[in-house]
Amino acid sequence: MPTIDFGIKYTPSTVSAGTLSDTTPLEALGIKSIRVQWVDFSGHIHGRILTVSHFYKLLQLSRPGINITKAAFGLVFLNMTKGFFAAGEYLLTIDRSSLRLCGYAPGNASVFGFFEEKEAIGGRLDVPLCPRTNLRRILKYAEEELNIKFLVGFETEFILLKSTNPIEVVNNYSWSRMAAFKTGTPEAKVLEEIADALAKSSIELQMSHSEGAPGQYEVVTGPLSPLEAADALVHTRETIYNIASKHGLHATLAPRLHLDSCGSGAHAHISVHPTTGTSPPSQTHPSLLTTHEYHFLAGLMAHLPSVIAFTLPLPQSYARMLDGIWAGGTWACWGLDHREVPVRIANPSSPHTRNFEVKLVDGTASPYLALAGLLSAGIVGIRDRLALEVECCEERAAAEMSAEERAAKGITKRFPLNVESARQYLLEDRKIGGVIGEDVVEKFVAVNKTLGRVMQPEGEDEAVTIARLIETY
Repeated sequence: MPTIDFGIKYTPSTVSAGTLSDTTPLEALGIKSIRVQWVDFSGHIHGRILTVSHFYKLLQLSRPGINITKAAFGLVFLNMTKGFFAAGEYLLTIDRSSLRLCGYAPGNASVFGFFEEKEAIGGRLDVPLCPRTNLRRILKYAEEELNIKFLVGFETEFILLKSTNPIEVVNNYSWSRMAAFKTGTPEAKVLEEIADALAKSSIELQMSHSEGAPGQYEVVTGPLSPLEAADALVHTRETIYNIASKHGLHATLAPRLHLDSCGSGAHAHISVHPTTGTSPPSQTHPSLLTTHEYHFLAGLMAHLPSVIAFTLPLPQSYARMLDGIWAGGTWACWGLDHREVPVRIANPSSPHTRNFEVKLVDGTASPYLALAGLLSAGIVGIRDRLALEVECCEERAAAEMSAEERAAKGITKRFPLNVESARQYLLEDRKIGGVIGEDVVEKFVAVNKTLGRVMQPEGEDEAVTIARLIETY
């Protein structure tokens, strides 16, 4: 395949998180409140709202932060997961480098942090269960041991509703229809203000458009380092929720509301960048992938079934992950600009813009856990120099092939088709557990079981379950 570069070139050294510098006078920007935020194992966004004067006082301390109960990662609403306790507190230390304006809430800025022990345990302050801390550790390992960095961008799909009970969408237009942006309509105002708010927050919005389901839209944000990308995705979700609410609408990231139409995902676009020199072409795919990309893809093919518990965490997530509805399908496979595979190589002939689009992520997932899982799969592939045993899907999707045709292409792994199976796959994959941490995996699975019971109680009327899903995500 000839090399034909096109598109905007992004590298780890040229992207910027767009956060506020240490010297920025917050009062001069009209900032009155600081939202100190974190995301739990269930993908729920939590926070404390501090006055700016109190925030400045905290910054004078050697360890600026706020106290949070150690039960934080085990709570699902008010349901405590077994293995977590009410005793003890963490210090959520403020990561000043993550501070950014809240374009959706004038007078506010938001900041993230890292959970730490108040006093060192075994000589360590860091809390391995903290998803943000864990992702940072994984990225450090990749850079220091494998000489690799990553960039990640996200597509966020959501549905705008006039009413949640009964469910009433804002319109019935379909994919990329300009009629979905009619001037003066509430939905057009929402999309315009989302764009304005993200610009004020210095998050790069590349484009927006209507999607295939009734009332569905998508916003595409630019690539950042994985930790910054996860922060930006949380901020993007908050922007969507708040701007919709301002206009009397409700935005939901629920994986699938309409069984006769498309679901909503949070596709991740991942690119692999060597920190020393350039990665040589793969000897297996010399005209396409670099060596690092080749092994990264091999890792995804080998371990995607195991990390789906992180990327599709709800029972309802599996109503979206089906064959034949452009959600990626149920087989571990890949293709070149192919919309019916879980891993699409986007811009395959353009080395400077080539990336892996992973479709098996939805808006209910914690971006920190989802990226920890996906990147760990790729890291195992690079570290262990895994061979890519799955051939490229060309025109047909895996589900459209016979069993013999799939076997001939090395397509032998099917994804778990429900959250219970996904948890078991994750628990049994020692390679992934070795990178992410066995305790993190076990605690996540325990919390995820609680989440599943809370979000979809046995015997509950389906309408009540859907209403809870819409109100929660």
